[in-house]
Amino acid sequence: MTENPVRPHRPSGPPRRFRALPPWSLLAAGALAGGLVGGAYGMLEPPVYSATAYVVAVPTDASDPASALGFAQAYGRVATQLAVLGDAQVWAGVPARTLRAGVRTATSPDAPMVAITATSSRADKAADMANAVSRALTRHAEDARATTNVELRQFARAVEPSEPSSASPEVTGLVGASAGGLLGGLFLLVRPRGNRQEPGRPAAVPAPAPAADAHGAP
Repeated sequence: MTENPVRPHRPSGPPRRFRALPPWSLLAAGALAGGLVGGAYGMLEPPVYSATAYVVAVPTDASDPASALGFAQAYGRVATQLAVLGDAQVWAGVPARTLRAGVRTATSPDAPMVAITATSSRADKAADMANAVSRALTRHAEDARATTNVELRQFARAVEPSEPSSASPEVTGLVGASAGGLLGGLFLLVRPRGNRQEPGRPAAVPAPAPAADAHGAP
C-alpha cells in the first residue's frame, strides 16, 4: 500500500499576484468605481429647474429709503410663511407645502430687493411658483402699506429656464471619481503594512560576529 505524499503547506492570504499590484492601482480602482456611481446617479436623478422673480421695496412720501431697506429684509422672511403661500398656491397650481419646500428667498443688505427662487422638476412650474409667490407677497405688502409706508413692486418676472440647474451626469461623474480616489488614498494610508517577507522562505538569521581571541596578540 502506497502512502499519500505530504503536500507542502501553502500560506493563507491573498494570492501573490494581488499582493504584487502597485499601490496606485487601488487609487485607480476607487476613482473608476466612484465615477461610474456618480455618472449613474446623474443619469437616473430627474433634472431640477430653477426660476427667480424679483420684487423691490419702494418708500412712500411718508417714509425714507432706510425704512424700505428694513422692510425688504422683513418681507424676505415673510415670503415663505403660510400667510403668503396660502394665497400663492391658487396661482401656482400646487399645494402650499410644495411651495414651502421648493421656494427660497434672498435679500441684500445694500438694496431693498427680494429675490424669490423656486425649484421644480418642470421648468414651467418653477416659473409659475416664483411668480405666484412674488404676486402674493406684493398683495400682502399692499394690505399693510398704510402702516408700513412701504410698498412692494414687481421688478422682474421669473421666466421659464431653458436648462436644468441640477448637476449634469458629467459633473456628478467627476465628483464621484474624486471621492473614490480620495477613499482609495485614505485606505492606502490606514491599511496594515504586514510582513513583506516572501511566504515559505525562512527569515535570514545574521551570522555571529567572530569572537575576539582571548590569547590574541596585543
